[in-house]
Formats: sequence, C-alpha cells, structure tokens
Amino acid sequence: MISTRGRPPPLVEVVDVALPEALFRRLRESVRRLGTQGIRRTYETTFWFELDAAPAAVPELAAQSLAARFHRRGARGVEWWLSRMWTHDVRVDFHRDRDERLALAGGPDRHPRASSVLFLNRVRGGALVVTAQPPDPRNPALVPLPLEADLVGPRPNRLALFEGRMTHGVLDAGNGLPVSRLPERGELRLTLIMNGWARRPHAVPTFEDAGVYAALRIRRRTGR
Repeated sequence: MISTRGRPPPLVEVVDVALPEALFRRLRESVRRLGTQGIRRTYETTFWFELDAAPAAVPELAAQSLAARFHRRGARGVEWWLSRMWTHDVRVDFHRDRDERLALAGGPDRHPRASSVLFLNRVRGGALVVTAQPPDPRNPALVPLPLEADLVGPRPNRLALFEGRMTHGVLDAGNGLPVSRLPERGELRLTLIMNGWARRPHAVPTFEDAGVYAALRIRRRTGR
C-alpha cells in the first residue's frame, strides 16, 4: 500500500518546464539518437561534471542551466547518467544515492547534497517515489512497507529535486510496486539523473575521459 504524503513540506521540489524549450528538445533528441546503446549498463555509466566547467555533452548543458538550483544546496558539480528503463520490467530497487565506489571499497555511505530526476518523456505509470523511510531488505525491491511517500509522474521537461539522503524508486507501468515483471510490454521511460555533490565521488570519470555515448557529444562549429 502506498500512502501519498498530504502534509507540508513535501519531500520533492517539482519544477515544470525546467529547461528552456530549445535546450530541452536538443537534450531529448540526443538521448533518442542514442537509442538502446549501452542500456544494460545505463545505471553504471556515470560521469562527473564541474558546474563551472565547459560542457562536453548535451546533458551537461542541462546541468549548467540548472546550476543555481544545485549551488543553493551546496553542490559544486554533478554526477550524471541516463536512466532508461522499460516500465514493464523495472530493475531498480528502492535505494539511497551514495558514493558507490567508496561504499563498495568498504568506506562509509556518503550521499549527494541533492538528487534529481529530469523526465524526458511521458509514459503510462513509471512514477518516481521518494520517501524518508529506509529501504527494507525484507521486502521485494527493498520497498519500505507500509510506504509513505511523495509521487512524481513523468512529464517532459519536469524536474524532481530532493535531498540526497532520501530513499527513492520507480513504479511500474500500472504505477504498482515493481515486485515482478509485467506480462505486457511497457514503454521506454527516459530520464536524466543529476546528483549534486560538494565533493567529487570516487572514480567517476568525466564524459571526455569515458569516451562513450557519442550521440550526446556537443558538436561545435568550426570556422574556415
């Protein structure tokens, strides 16, 4: 059972029309050109971008456009990646964002100053769930039950911004808890994830250093 929170303040800041329309169209089309390339490792393929640096990829133009929102939360840069998932087969458990490589090396859980999701398309279901409750390993998909949460539906150019220690997950095509694969094929839900950090997470490369996702690269004009 999901109980949506009705009392202020909300856990999530929701910004509709988060990017200038021309920039949003450019971002969405670059991600669509990428298609399903690298989709099996989409969550492990992350990049570091200093907000005052020169952008190398279209998603970094988006991050720079939103820089003031991250700066207000104490971030100097973002770790970003593409979340591409089929809504009939949600493979992301409820979790809290952290410096993943530090944690896997035995270090403490270090969380970003802010977590954010920028929706690139509208799909049936696929709502973002944000809760202050910790993930519960006793339940499928680590869902804390009974769940009290804020829900954010996918809408193009909608930004969901929340505190980096919050637990979050994704609902399936019927906006149900993602406890099993659905029998009917859903839609490909496209989002850009940008987590704001005061300090760069361990071993996260820049887009230039990673050398992947050529469709996202900024193509600069050269004079004759």
